[in-house]
Amino acid sequence: MRSVKLVSELPNLKAVPCNYYVDNHHKYSSPAIIDTNHDDSLIPIIDFSLLSSKDPHQHSKVIQQLGRACQQWGFFMVVNHGIEESLMKELIGVIKEFFLMGEEDKWRYKGEKMFDPIKYGTSFNYTSKDITTYWRDYLKLSLHPQLHCPDQPNNFREVLGEYGEKSRKVARKLLSGISESLGLEEELMNKSLNLDSSYEVFVANYYPSCPQPELVMGLPPHSDFGLLTFLIQNDVGGLQIQHNGKWININPIPNSILVNTGDHLEIFTNGKYKSVLHRAVVNKMERISIGIANCPAMNATVSPAASPLIQNERFPPLYLPKKYSEYVEIQQTNPLDGKSCLDRIKINSPPLK
Repeated sequence: MRSVKLVSELPNLKAVPCNYYVDNHHKYSSPAIIDTNHDDSLIPIIDFSLLSSKDPHQHSKVIQQLGRACQQWGFFMVVNHGIEESLMKELIGVIKEFFLMGEEDKWRYKGEKMFDPIKYGTSFNYTSKDITTYWRDYLKLSLHPQLHCPDQPNNFREVLGEYGEKSRKVARKLLSGISESLGLEEELMNKSLNLDSSYEVFVANYYPSCPQPELVMGLPPHSDFGLLTFLIQNDVGGLQIQHNGKWININPIPNSILVNTGDHLEIFTNGKYKSVLHRAVVNKMERISIGIANCPAMNATVSPAASPLIQNERFPPLYLPKKYSEYVEIQQTNPLDGKSCLDRIKINSPPLK
């Protein structure tokens, strides 16, 4: 098996090998409309510091903004989050060092089982007899409740541990604010989903420079499992989100964390806050993105929260209860295909009017 990085470094590579092609008419490319006129300033921005404000008006205002961001977009940028920009840059630098290591050193971490705590590899689409390869190498690590990390680079564990601990505090505060925006007890999500033992997955994506970026895909349209995903990246864009039937290019502002709502937040909120489709495109410049999926505990059973999100026959539960580990198994053993995993646990009966 060859990494995409190795393919991108083939001598005199001017054309992408055909097994990387993604047909423009394939469902992974739909809808093809790109909203090039979209202003990034419309993406909601949440001032994290205001969540702890002693001013009731300021606190109420940011809770309302957080609720609208989750309901109308499913994506928002978090600023003033308290994580040093130098630490974020150091983490991106360490990740780059890892992907620049020799092939033998990286393939030592090839995972053989689904829940192996360290997995290095490249992406495949097994939806047809012909294997289409995405233009992406990745490193997946179990970050919590126990930190797992490769031995190299030397400072990887130290930097990852510090960033993981600080981002976890930000996630918990955001989830408390989201509960509050729903009219729920602030710590309800923490208690019902056992967030003290939350499962956190760290995913680093490496998208090498590509001679024909219009022919390939970094990652196809998909939603994320879990509650919230945190994303940081180097200075090269490539993330697109689907909003109002169009794909929008997202370029996060410096020192911000891009946050998106996941499938299990949609389940917990009974569909009020939906997970959002997003994808990664590539270009002629190297791109690195780093995501942390903040999830329920592996043994937690996730179901819609009670009143006011469920009210007898008028607002019945829309999703079946499911153990979180079982959902992850479904997601990890099937191709990325929109929100097909979430669709498997939807209750088909519509609400009464």
